[in-house]
Amino acid sequence: MGTWQHLLLCGGVLLRGGGRIPARLGRSRSLVCRRQLSGADSENLKQRRTQIMSRGLPKQKPIEGVKQVIVVASGKGGVGKSTTAVNLALALSANDSSKAIGLLDVDVYGPSIPKMMNLKGNPELSQNNLMRPLLNYGIACMSMGFLVEETAPVVWRGLMVMSAIEKLLRQVDWGQLDYLVVDMPPGTGDVQLSVSQNIPISGAVIVSTPQDIALMDAHKGAEMFRKVHVPVLGLVQNMSVFQCPKCKHKTHIFGADGAKKLAQTLDLDVLGEIPLYPSIRETSDTGQPVVFSQPESDEAKAYLRIAVEVVRRLPPPPE
Repeated sequence: MGTWQHLLLCGGVLLRGGGRIPARLGRSRSLVCRRQLSGADSENLKQRRTQIMSRGLPKQKPIEGVKQVIVVASGKGGVGKSTTAVNLALALSANDSSKAIGLLDVDVYGPSIPKMMNLKGNPELSQNNLMRPLLNYGIACMSMGFLVEETAPVVWRGLMVMSAIEKLLRQVDWGQLDYLVVDMPPGTGDVQLSVSQNIPISGAVIVSTPQDIALMDAHKGAEMFRKVHVPVLGLVQNMSVFQCPKCKHKTHIFGADGAKKLAQTLDLDVLGEIPLYPSIRETSDTGQPVVFSQPESDEAKAYLRIAVEVVRRLPPPPE
């Protein structure tokens, strides 16, 4: 049994070898009660649920050693959220080399950080049985992608996912970090609520393209954070415009100024715009993010400016 299997709740199913062989993670823990409940059992279950609900929301507990947490989120997938999170973390480090930066990937079903940060392998354990982040480009990184095979789908139900998120939040030895950038999964589901309710978050950055369909979900994402009392720092308009490398003609493939209009509706700021540069995609795919590999490029400077705006809007770190 691998190291990571000891750290995750038993009972989930992980498909290996292209999905042909289901492998049980440790001893089976039933997620669904298949027997009929008696009247007494049913009443006891109702009382238990009432007790749990009466406790209210879980009490937030800071991540040990982490001063401030910045979440990067989007309502819809495919808008460049992970790319933004990676380059934001690198830009925070580039703007102030005295700051220690971490990057946490809580997208359990589709982790992107390992490939974008050119990292592989299982985390080592500390003497306190905590996972040690993998390090590259000066950024400490943790992801579910380090704990499962690269091509293996994670076929887990909600309880397993919540357990995995809990381990990623509480069982990682980050050391001392000034900023932890969290790459959230798309949407407004269990993971977003679990993270928001369990740890204090300094601010959320919402990423969207200018397209109306993406903006609809970005609006929902921003409202979700407001409902759980997480400050929304602003919006990033990704893929804002494409400029032909030959004739320099600019084309707004996904529309123009959509994020600006949404920001006005939500009374938020646009933290910056990222044009549709092929180099951003190419450097991400090769595990050499543009802020690191092309620091003097216009692409990198756009992320550096966004990092400045993010820090400017953060509340003072706790003493």
